[in-house]
Amino acid sequence: MDFGTFIGIGVSCVLVLVSIFLIPGITLAAYIDPASFVLVIGCTIMGYVTSTPVNKLNLVILVGKAAFREKKLDLVGVIPLLVSFAEKARREGLLALEDDIESLDDAFLKRGIQLVVDGTDPELVKTIMTTQMSYIEERHTFGKSIFETMAALSPAFGMIGTLIGLVSMLRQMDDPSSIGPSMATALITTLYGAIIANIFCNPIVSKLAAKSSDEILLKKIMLEGMLAIQAGDNPRIVDEKLRAFLPPKLAKAAGGAAGQEGGAGEGEK
Repeated sequence: MDFGTFIGIGVSCVLVLVSIFLIPGITLAAYIDPASFVLVIGCTIMGYVTSTPVNKLNLVILVGKAAFREKKLDLVGVIPLLVSFAEKARREGLLALEDDIESLDDAFLKRGIQLVVDGTDPELVKTIMTTQMSYIEERHTFGKSIFETMAALSPAFGMIGTLIGLVSMLRQMDDPSSIGPSMATALITTLYGAIIANIFCNPIVSKLAAKSSDEILLKKIMLEGMLAIQAGDNPRIVDEKLRAFLPPKLAKAAGGAAGQEGGAGEGEK
């Protein structure tokens, strides 16, 4: 579970409620308008339905879960693993890695190492794995576009609700007592649209983008490691190549772990 998403959305909602209660003489009931809620929420959902192919409508639930679920991406741990594979391949040959393939949890890494063990041409390995990475990025981009669409639509429908309320207000200008309530109702729809876009949709887009970036970085590290193993690179060179992908703090941690696992192999050489 990604507590950052829960905390960010939860605290934002609490702060909005606190700001309402701090206004003298105003109650929460003044900000509850079923007609405005139905207009903004309903039309935003229908806008998503209109803009999305029928066979992909269920993705909004899956993508939404991804924003609230913590997916462990071990950017540090994968480097010593690949360095150990490089060491074993140099010592016993690429075929020796076949025994380790089934123990791998990551499908991308498992497929790549299998291609390497099978003696696939390095350029073909790179092409196949790069294509798979491109598909993953494309899938992530579509997932983000779902919430980008709703972030764009909700304020727009909020404005439509405001215009509807203003029309109603202007038609009742002969009754001064109705102007205030009509104006308040008109503005509430804009408030609902802004809340949906800026507390929910836009932050989720940013969270998905960050998670996608980390996952693609992990795949790039894996791909570089596969190709280095296939090329028969020295384990220490493999370690240096892979740590270059990481920021200094993580690179140092990864280097320490890799050095501990790879030291014995270098001594044998």
